[in-house]
Amino acid sequence: MTQPDGAGARGGRRADGGDHEPGRAADDAGEPALTVAAVARRLGVAPATLRTWDRRYGLGPSGHTTGRHRRYGPKDIARLELMQQALLRGASPAEAARYALAAPASSFRGGNTPRRPAPLAADPPATATGGALDLTDLGATPGMPLRASELDAGTQGVRASAGWNAGAAGVRASAGDLVAEAGGMFRSGGRGLRMPGASRRARGLGRAVLAMDAAGVQQLLGDAIAADGVVATWDGVARPVMGAVAERWEHSGAGVEFEHLLSECLLTVLGRVVAAAPSPVNPRPVLLACVPDDRHCLPLRALAAVLAERRVGAQLLGPALPAEALAAAVRRTAPAAVFLWAALPRCADPAVLGALPRTRQRVRLFVGGPGWGAVDLPSRVEALDELARAADRIERAVLGEPR
Repeated sequence: MTQPDGAGARGGRRADGGDHEPGRAADDAGEPALTVAAVARRLGVAPATLRTWDRRYGLGPSGHTTGRHRRYGPKDIARLELMQQALLRGASPAEAARYALAAPASSFRGGNTPRRPAPLAADPPATATGGALDLTDLGATPGMPLRASELDAGTQGVRASAGWNAGAAGVRASAGDLVAEAGGMFRSGGRGLRMPGASRRARGLGRAVLAMDAAGVQQLLGDAIAADGVVATWDGVARPVMGAVAERWEHSGAGVEFEHLLSECLLTVLGRVVAAAPSPVNPRPVLLACVPDDRHCLPLRALAAVLAERRVGAQLLGPALPAEALAAAVRRTAPAAVFLWAALPRCADPAVLGALPRTRQRVRLFVGGPGWGAVDLPSRVEALDELARAADRIERAVLGEPR
């Protein structure tokens, strides 16, 4: 016999007080229902967060009666999952709650059973009045934490890995910044970073990184690239998060795991762009490499992806390429252009450029990265400090001026 809700506290503390009771029961319609503690575990949030969402936004148990334990039915849980998904995509808690509450019954499979939340794409679920609910029109609050780039050689290495004019990307945060705007959903030791003025996609990316959700990070990056291209995604979505984590790492040394997660996800997504690109039209390749002793190759991956979008074929030779190997590659491939990345000043040696062999056909030489900033470059070498400009200049050098 099912024990009444109010009588189940013997032998265990109540779930909505951070305690223990049986995780499942039956609601009035005979459907499975979950306690606060069980739902909190399922969503990865604190029980107090669920109570806050109920009190502030009305996202609580639909059949809750005062004086009885809170139990969430399938539809309640499905709406909470929609809210969670909206938060991951960059909405504020208030926006996400409105989104979840506006979702019609068709958002739930079979009308009763909770399903995985639908992605927040261009056309979110309709509102109760039949109109579309556009999260971008709901007045998003700026802010959110997070971490990422490529970490190798201390403070300079973290900032350098954001690459491409990265010095402007970092955001200084006070030591007490809290991840409050996620409604307590993701915890990072009580501290985080804000990214004032960041886009909705950038804030969503930050939340996904903080949640250690690699699949979500890749999905967000892939969606952004499909919608806006690699340059816009790098500059407006990935770089704000990379700059924020670089600043955070400089101040506290914390967050390496988030930084590595985002870097690996970026490498994966950018690699997919190159693999899916149409066949290149340039007969002679572009060689992309890091100078010796420099291992920050993530910006090179971004450049390779942008060139691939433009049907410019590039051969990525990776991090810390020895000077002798670069010279051998130039002799073997007779490239149309060579681009060398140096993130750190100690690695930016112009002798590497001078040692490149002369070929029968002209090879255009380009460099990029903050490491070259104070280097006196040979006249035939052009420095490029922005991703879009680098892609434009290399494209023109390889394919000629557009007709």
